[in-house]
Amino acid sequence: MSLKPQKLGKPLKAPPVPSPSASIMLLSPTNQLLLLHRVKTSSSFASAHVFPGGNCHAFHDGPIPGPNDPKRHIDGDVYKLAAIRETFEESGILLALDRAGKLLSLSAEVRAAGRKAVHENKVAFPDWVRQQGGVPDTSGLVPFTRWITPAATHLKKRFTAQMYVYLLPFEWVNEAATHDGGLEHTAADFDDVSTWIRKSLQNKIILFSPQAYLINMLGQFFTGDKDYGAQRERLLEFIGTVPTGSTDHATALIPWADKVMSPSPLPGVQFGDGRVVIRNDDPGPELRGSGRGGDWDRVIVSSLGPDGRDGGKMMWRKEVLAAAAAERGAEAKL
Repeated sequence: MSLKPQKLGKPLKAPPVPSPSASIMLLSPTNQLLLLHRVKTSSSFASAHVFPGGNCHAFHDGPIPGPNDPKRHIDGDVYKLAAIRETFEESGILLALDRAGKLLSLSAEVRAAGRKAVHENKVAFPDWVRQQGGVPDTSGLVPFTRWITPAATHLKKRFTAQMYVYLLPFEWVNEAATHDGGLEHTAADFDDVSTWIRKSLQNKIILFSPQAYLINMLGQFFTGDKDYGAQRERLLEFIGTVPTGSTDHATALIPWADKVMSPSPLPGVQFGDGRVVIRNDDPGPELRGSGRGGDWDRVIVSSLGPDGRDGGKMMWRKEVLAAAAAERGAEAKL
């Protein structure tokens, strides 16, 4: 009897290596948040509302740590420059200081020409800023979490994205944010954080996990009275506080500036109404076992409605687990 050779399946494809990127939660003098609406044809976050930001670029931002370099997942100058450059390219808002330490004020025509030249790599971004008499305001960026795209073979792109908060000074003269002409975005708008949250829950905008988590987090501080300075003080105090959660989990001892999150569904938690629970404590495969981590205590709960799944709201993990257990107990009695 002859044996037929067995056909072997295709080898499993390795997930993409995360590309270094950076984004800014840019807050106006009245603490409104800037979001950009991505085009439908975008290769990542299509049609979603996102913070201004994008990939690091060695020509503009300096040497980028390699895939096996631990610094690839640590905040540094390359990430800060990328965040400021991409914000300028995508919105026209230049976060650079003049010799007096004030935000550099340039005409709309000069900014438009600069956006085009930098986008087309005709001049390195720091050089262009220097030609205008300024320096990128990297010291004004407040690190607030890093996000690594979950490892999945069907994903064409993954990112290791450093997130920052930038508080525009109260004396800032409103330079209307403008999109990039439809290259990557169709709109660039400031609005109240509470409005962005409401629109997400009403399915009027799409928010992916990093934006949903961070906008929900910001929403805790920009409510109530219009004392914008006090709101900012509460936010900055929170970002600098350890422990970060309500339990003694190890991730609560990781400062917000150093937290790394790779969102995924919380195992074993199911709701009959279709709600999905997203955990944010896992740092992703690149950093497992390194001591890095995210936020064990808080999760995002996304509901399924007649118009699809909403962006989700933030809840304490212990409350969600208790609710899921209560639902299972009620079902068992039926």
